[in-house]
Amino acid sequence: MSDKMQKPKKPAKLRARLPRGLADRGPAEIAATRQMVETIREVYERYGFEPVETPAFEYTDALGKFLPDQDRPNEGVFSLQDDDEQWISLRYDLTAPLARYVAENFDNLPKPYRSYRHGWVFRNEKPGPGRFRQFMQFDADTVGSASPAADAEMCMMAADAMEALGIPRGSYVVKVNNRKVLDGIREAQGIDSDAQWLTVMRAIDKADKFPIADIIQLLGPGRWDGGEEGKGDFTKGAGLNDAQISEIISFIGNPQDAGASARGSDNAATIANMRERVANSKIGTEGVEELAMIASLADAGGYGECVRIDPSVVRGLEYYTGPVYEVELLLETNDDKGRPVRFGSVGGGGRYDGLVSRFRGEPVPATGFSIGVSRLQAALTLIGKINTAPALGPVVVTVFDRDRIADYQKMVARLRAEDIHAELYLGNPKSMGNQLKYADKRNAPCVIIQGSDEKNDPEGPQVIVKDLRLGAELAALDKDRDDYLQRQADAQRKVPELDLVDEVRRIMARHDLDWK
Repeated sequence: MSDKMQKPKKPAKLRARLPRGLADRGPAEIAATRQMVETIREVYERYGFEPVETPAFEYTDALGKFLPDQDRPNEGVFSLQDDDEQWISLRYDLTAPLARYVAENFDNLPKPYRSYRHGWVFRNEKPGPGRFRQFMQFDADTVGSASPAADAEMCMMAADAMEALGIPRGSYVVKVNNRKVLDGIREAQGIDSDAQWLTVMRAIDKADKFPIADIIQLLGPGRWDGGEEGKGDFTKGAGLNDAQISEIISFIGNPQDAGASARGSDNAATIANMRERVANSKIGTEGVEELAMIASLADAGGYGECVRIDPSVVRGLEYYTGPVYEVELLLETNDDKGRPVRFGSVGGGGRYDGLVSRFRGEPVPATGFSIGVSRLQAALTLIGKINTAPALGPVVVTVFDRDRIADYQKMVARLRAEDIHAELYLGNPKSMGNQLKYADKRNAPCVIIQGSDEKNDPEGPQVIVKDLRLGAELAALDKDRDDYLQRQADAQRKVPELDLVDEVRRIMARHDLDWK
């Protein structure tokens, strides 16, 4: 066969695939997120914080000194060059963009400036179980106050947010430490290199996720992901000697075990232990006194039982300069395979007095707290605090007669005008059965049907309103039951078209349904 006679090749079909570390979200999950965000917003506004939004992209150099300094700054963040060859990056968190916003609008903002914002953040990191490259955070920050009272307020507000989301007191803890105290430990151990100390901080920050033996490796020569040399990826360690490692582990203790550490039986005991450990350090002592004030204010506000001073909290980011805090869930549960689940931290923050100062060239104190909405939502779903049922769909107006589309559209418009979610069936109306199946898949509360008989009824136009929830319940009942016929009549009623809205509302009230 000649080339001219050959059939043209079909173009290759594009394979639908989701990039690693990202996730699609359906209606139920989106509805749960919306409810969580609204709950957190109400708490933050109760504390006097106001909303602000910043864009997803920032100039890369504005995102913070914790980013690498290299020709292509694309490690840890997603970066590209714009048309004037400036590097811009998707935001890594919501704090660095806020620092840029405050610096740019400094003279017009009230000080202290109290704001909140939520949105997606992006991290160019290796994805893993529960570790995504895109996730949502909800932040609140106070810029312009150096008082530990501002830090204490963040801790108390974090506690209120957890309880508003349905996590009772005693099922979470707000753990607080101070970078200044850790700097006192650094002084005592003679660790001069900032880079080495940052590696130490990031190693300690993993203490609630890894066994203490792995933390010791990260403080020393480094750690192989597979546990043995040559297996998995290698993480370079801080290179501390045995004596330094021993002292640091002795201070932070083992968060997974109630062993010896600076942690005491209560906040007063922990603060006393810390004060003794850093007695010869001016900055360390200053940090301890700030923690003492935070603990005192939390106790005075009625939060003493849920705000705990904890020497193991460090937070991994470089820009923290004072108090740091994390919210940890204490609830225990199992995953879908019956394995025990430990939630760990679902939020955190701290004081970052140098971040705004980079733009201003003058001291600008600031502190903030961030809830990991995506992570917390996963935890709340697992413990049954979030409704995972399919989102309620709209009332579906079916198409019985194709030439009467305008009549059906008027019904839809009337329902919508009464704040009832409604849609006109826009598929092939040939089969009423297919339309009812569609309404079931949409999780519609009811469907509206009007044929020519109903339209031309001698008593005036009628509609059939079919209660899909009640219909599903009837399908599971014994048809010989006394109440079956009565309930069957309720499941499908013919009512005057003028009473359409009232009938839909009756069905919604019967099942206690709404679209909120």
